[in-house]
Amino acid sequence: MRRSVRFLLGVCAGGAILAGYLYSVGAETVLARMTTIGPLTLGLVALLVMLEGVADGIGVWASIEPLGDGISWPKSVQFALAGDFFDTLSPAGPVSSEPIMARFFSVETETGYAEALGVRSTAKYIKSATQVLLSAVLGLFLLVDVPNATPILLTLGGSIVGLVVFGGVILWSRASLSKGLVVVLTPLVARVSGLYRDQPYGREFVATGVERYWHRIVGFRERPGLLALIGVGAVVEQLLTASALWVAFVGLGADSVFLPILVIIPLPQIASVVPIPGSLGAYDLLLGGALVVVTGVPGAVATAAVLLVRTLTLPFSAIAGGICVSYLRGWRLRESAG
Repeated sequence: MRRSVRFLLGVCAGGAILAGYLYSVGAETVLARMTTIGPLTLGLVALLVMLEGVADGIGVWASIEPLGDGISWPKSVQFALAGDFFDTLSPAGPVSSEPIMARFFSVETETGYAEALGVRSTAKYIKSATQVLLSAVLGLFLLVDVPNATPILLTLGGSIVGLVVFGGVILWSRASLSKGLVVVLTPLVARVSGLYRDQPYGREFVATGVERYWHRIVGFRERPGLLALIGVGAVVEQLLTASALWVAFVGLGADSVFLPILVIIPLPQIASVVPIPGSLGAYDLLLGGALVVVTGVPGAVATAAVLLVRTLTLPFSAIAGGICVSYLRGWRLRESAG
């Protein structure tokens, strides 16, 4: 597919996501909210939204550094924005976007697909764990006496337990999981590779790929600095997102405290279970409801702030990300060995 065609498709996909969002919440409602605040405030919110997208490049750079010669900082930002595009476009979010992005990472670093998927799986896990842990710790100090905040604290606590148990079970049972993955993936890999190879990949190729996948995951034990950098990137993203919402509140004339907003940033990730691109509607509902609980602002104000931030976030993630996707190498399957 020509780059110009991919470029156009990326822009159109981004526009479609924005159109779907405007349709779901009402274009007149969004316009009314955006004209309520001053242009300087609107510009500051837009800047924070863009910085949040760029900050994801910190974790991307740190996670890809072990592969080949790694990637440059500009490339890491490009890949971060491209990942946001697939996160937004895909109903399953990172569950389906990371396997897609692993293809492009493997081509860029001239390594195997399994290795790229291994480091990105680790990065996503560390990112989520860091954000949830930060929110839980702050929540214990800030929300323990807040009425109706118990479900939020329980959700955060349950998320931490779930992440720890999930990670422990995965590592403990990886030998058994590897055997199951080889059985399940072998026919799929054979079918896909048969589309561009005379001799499809077989069981041995899949087994080697699974082994490399685990090797890259456990290999981070020797690179704790990279794990710490991924965590730092996650915190920076969380701070920027919370700042955008806080500035939106200020622009709407509402008094609000920054730290409670920071606490609930990871919660709307639950919306990814709703099979809608961009989690249209579900994300807004969860975030708006949580903001009402932790900040005490009226529901209409919380909804207006969420609408403002989301109206800027979605087109940036989809359109800017779509443009970045169009310049990635790896669209042709024969370009890498897997």
